[in-house]
Amino acid sequence: MRESIIVRDPEILGGTPCFRGTRVPFKNLIDFIKHGRPLDEFLENFETVSREMAIQALQEAEDSLLDHVA
Repeated sequence: MRESIIVRDPEILGGTPCFRGTRVPFKNLIDFIKHGRPLDEFLENFETVSREMAIQALQEAEDSLLDHVA
């Protein structure tokens, strides 16, 4: 299993879940999607997050949700 791409560190944004190695909150990606904005626009706005990182984060969120409701 890969290391999680979303991490919490009390030293970074007070423990807000962020993309590993960045100061970009995962919630920013969720907000972009929720408002119908494309992934490419998110990636242009947050250049420290790669497409692979964003896709892995969404997969981890999906897996977590499915584990929770199963």
